[in-house]
Amino acid sequence: MNKFKYYFILLLAGIAMVSCNKSDDDETTVVVRDYKEQYLKDKDSIENYLKTNYIESVSADYDVVIKKIPAGGTQTSIWDQKTYPLESRDVYNHDVDYKVYYLTLRKGTGEAPCNSDRIYAAYSGNLLNGTLFDTSYGYGTQFELFVYSDAPVIDGWGEIFPKFRTGTSTTAANGVVTYDNYGAGVMFLPSGLAYYANAQDKIPSYSCLVFSFKLFGLLRLDHDIRINGTAISSEPDGIPDYLEDVNKEGNGVGYVYDLRDKVRYPNPPAWMVDDTDGDGIADFLDIDDDGDGYTTRFETTKPADAPVTGISKYYPFDPIPDNPSTPNVDESETYGIPAFGGDYTSPGRLRIHVDKNHHSAK
Repeated sequence: MNKFKYYFILLLAGIAMVSCNKSDDDETTVVVRDYKEQYLKDKDSIENYLKTNYIESVSADYDVVIKKIPAGGTQTSIWDQKTYPLESRDVYNHDVDYKVYYLTLRKGTGEAPCNSDRIYAAYSGNLLNGTLFDTSYGYGTQFELFVYSDAPVIDGWGEIFPKFRTGTSTTAANGVVTYDNYGAGVMFLPSGLAYYANAQDKIPSYSCLVFSFKLFGLLRLDHDIRINGTAISSEPDGIPDYLEDVNKEGNGVGYVYDLRDKVRYPNPPAWMVDDTDGDGIADFLDIDDDGDGYTTRFETTKPADAPVTGISKYYPFDPIPDNPSTPNVDESETYGIPAFGGDYTSPGRLRIHVDKNHHSAK
């Protein structure tokens, strides 16, 4: 797992006024546009795109071709067609309430990633004028959706990929892996969730982007950190990020946010808050989620007098079955993280990592 560069060494060029001094008497000032004003333009541009372009074809492998409706053309626009659901997700970022459109070609049958997981996906990116600026050429590539990773992707990816699921895979004798039943779609991102004022190769400043994609696989990540003065280090607590989305209201499992980032999230709505002890550090980053002085890792350690199954010395979040791909090792865990009082199995129980009284039962 990458070491993470936390957190407030941000790319301020995208959100502030930048002054370039050429001489004492000659100063050029570049003013970055207001995010809210730019979004109104982007929303109009994207909705116009959806109403003036159509889906020419979707292949058996979910490769999609989108083209502009010619003058006098009778093709049904993306906006009006009913074959593939055109959906939207509300996103809060840079104090803007975005409505992000995405086209569902297939949801997928596996697991949905959290917006901080690592995914394995194929993609192609276009401008609204149809210009192709990047592609993985149909091959899967690994990306970490976490916006503070060493190699961060644009914010919009982490907001839309969790709406889709992975599929299944088979490995041939020659080692070739084939994917099926994976999620596939198209996302239409306003510039504020893409590169905004920071022009890239083939991508002008303030460009809305269209990404078609296929979600093949994912790797669950665990981003908890230890803060010691100004020093910050990675210290996973054994509970993957997606299971620390404790506030299911609004968007459910799959979205966690570091709300200490006041540039991205200056006035976040309540559904974005996943902070059990109210210390300002989201549970997915907090090594002591309930603030009782006992780390979450300690609270999930199997005590000597409790039921012990499986090979791990820690309880999983929920009971897990044996892994059939390792017939000589039994990884099954009959019990998950217990609630106060010793209940290890009932659904909806309060896990001890969010129960301040857990230690009295040890």
